[in-house]
Amino acid sequence: MIQKLNKRHGGFTLVEIMIVVAIIALLAAIAVPGFLRARKRSQATTLLNNLRLVDAAKDQYAIEFNKTAATPQGKDLQGYFKTNSAIYNAIFGNTANTFADPKIQSTTFYINDTNTLPSINIANNSFSDVVDSTFWSPYSAGY
Repeated sequence: MIQKLNKRHGGFTLVEIMIVVAIIALLAAIAVPGFLRARKRSQATTLLNNLRLVDAAKDQYAIEFNKTAATPQGKDLQGYFKTNSAIYNAIFGNTANTFADPKIQSTTFYINDTNTLPSINIANNSFSDVVDSTFWSPYSAGY
């Protein structure tokens, strides 16, 4: 007796695979802008925290050297940051009262004098789509 073997191959059809790929693409299209916005928002928060660190370093410098209206240079504040940290490397050897953020090079801090908070130029920053101008307060100068 010859029996007919029923050879059924399991697998997915092309249409089923295309539907799965379309669903994955749709989910990616929804999720990616959120991830990019979160990354940009975290960069803005990092900038704000760096401004706070510079402010604390200026305060420590003014107290230690009894300065009331001096404008510390980058090399003056160098000792108040952890050696070889990103912000330390950004201000190392800087003789001006400005320096670029170590992670976001397009942003410049203004150290200012010891009686004035450090500031950031919010007029031309690239974070206006994720944070409003009050986010930078009290460190925004507007320039």
